Amino acid sequence: MNIILTGTGSPLPDPHRGGPSTVITTASTTILVDAGRAVVMRLAACGIIPPFLSAVVLTHLHSDHICDLNDVVTTHWVMTPEPTDLHVYGPKGTAQVVEGLLSMLASDIRYRMSHHADLQEAPRVIVHELTPGEQFLVGDVSVLTGATNHRPVEPSLGYRFSAEGVSTVVAGDGVPCSELDELVRGADAYVQTVVREDLVRLVPRQRFIDILDYHSTVRQAAQTAQRGGVRTLVLTHFVPTPALGEYDEWRAQAADFDGVVVTGDDLTQVSVTPLP
Repeated sequence: MNIILTGTGSPLPDPHRGGPSTVITTASTTILVDAGRAVVMRLAACGIIPPFLSAVVLTHLHSDHICDLNDVVTTHWVMTPEPTDLHVYGPKGTAQVVEGLLSMLASDIRYRMSHHADLQEAPRVIVHELTPGEQFLVGDVSVLTGATNHRPVEPSLGYRFSAEGVSTVVAGDGVPCSELDELVRGADAYVQTVVREDLVRLVPRQRFIDILDYHSTVRQAAQTAQRGGVRTLVLTHFVPTPALGEYDEWRAQAADFDGVVVTGDDLTQVSVTPLP
């Protein structure tokens, strides 16, 4: 199983980082988790185009995690030779988001179907709204959902992906909670959004400081990984974003975790293999 950090940025625009998105791949399955800014460009950069996606999975419905879902839907549609379903999984409210997205694209869909004789159908987006504890299959990957604490954003979900003898948890945003502890227990890898509280508090603006209420600090993510016996902690969706490649201070704040800590720019890849 491979993890690809296709977007490690935050809602603040950054020319070097796409919005939040992560790809989980196995030999036969490719799952996109969240669809932040520039996601299709980042997918292309790692050799993946939307028709190759087995599914899209959403952790929650904050704009920075879904703002380029429309690009995924449109590109999947126009690049697929035959009508093909795009399965989108997410928390309650996902169907409303997709309905609105398709309404926004209605003119574009009409133009393209009028112009291209081989486009006989509008995009086929199949939405699956999930609750914590549900389990489903995408190709050869078993996916388990778990509640996360990103309040007042509710509901929000983390996902545990299991295949090929390993498991990876992608938790999205949120602070530590017992449900997250349960989801990550015994996982081989754990991907977590992180903030630097020390740096955030240097900005004298309450709207920015408020993000500390519902995002894990690096230390909190490290403690969650340590409690769960995780082998590899992958940090992403950095707030504020570090300079490219400069992560020593971020990793130093994960000292409570005695496993491997991965920090990465966009397109960083992590291979998750079974223990020998």
